[in-house]
Amino acid sequence: MTVRDILLQIAQVLVTLLLAPLLQGVILQFEERVQRSQGPGIFQPYRDLWKLFHKQIVVPETASWLYWAAPIVAFTTTLTVPILIPVLTNFPLPLSDMGDILGGGLILTLGSFMITLAGLDTRSAYGGIGSSRAVMVAILAEPTLILVFVGITLLAKAMLPFVVNHLLVAQPWIYWGPTHLFLVAAFFVLILVETDRLPIHSSTHIEVYMIEEARILEYSGPMLAILRWASMMKQFILYTIFCNVLLFPWGLSYQGAALGVLGSIGTLALKFLVVACVVVLVETAQSRLRFYRYQEPLAASFLLAILAIVGTQLS
Repeated sequence: MTVRDILLQIAQVLVTLLLAPLLQGVILQFEERVQRSQGPGIFQPYRDLWKLFHKQIVVPETASWLYWAAPIVAFTTTLTVPILIPVLTNFPLPLSDMGDILGGGLILTLGSFMITLAGLDTRSAYGGIGSSRAVMVAILAEPTLILVFVGITLLAKAMLPFVVNHLLVAQPWIYWGPTHLFLVAAFFVLILVETDRLPIHSSTHIEVYMIEEARILEYSGPMLAILRWASMMKQFILYTIFCNVLLFPWGLSYQGAALGVLGSIGTLALKFLVVACVVVLVETAQSRLRFYRYQEPLAASFLLAILAIVGTQLS
């Protein structure tokens, strides 16, 4: 373990922490442009967080310790995952061996689970609606996420994301093989689900469509800011795994030099722009679906993950 490795480890966490709101702002700006609107600008999420951190906290009378613990757990878990995945470098850093790709998925799920409990804890009607809907979606989303990670593990014969990255870079026939393409398609659907981009979600306070907003409707001030920041970081992490491990495994720093790290940050931004454009186009091109049809894209993702696993066994 060297000082350079420690600094790179810290840099991966800071990049996730500081650039996650920018990614959210870019996606929102793309949505406005597609809808022929001006939009508030790509830095609006930073301004929103700043305002929330300077507001007063209003706590429901029925809230218990879960109300206070959920934002802290959600924020902490999203800060832990960047330690385990290739954000800037294509080689493991000192703490990268604390967990594998499946462990990272379970850590993210823990944060979502705590937010679901907090939505129920306040005994609010909207919190109950959001939590129940989130669980209904998770019934298919979480097993699919596990199957995708299992498929990645069987493809690379290892559970470390760095090994998967090296395999896809070194062997183009595996990259263009049907197994890998099935995994990419399945994970893309999961990104739409986990980042609230399916046409059953709504980022506004409309009761009919609320899922994520309903779970955190009773939060205010700095507590709400922490939850929103954690959600942005979760989106950043999912994009990072999708881009740096599966879709675009190139452009990471090989030696950890300062210039290479800056180049990897620029490359990561370009990758995110491409994926964000596709996500926005897919989201806006679809008409609004009834909530009970949420299982259709998730079922398709589940089948794609199964096909990928079968393909690894046949190859």
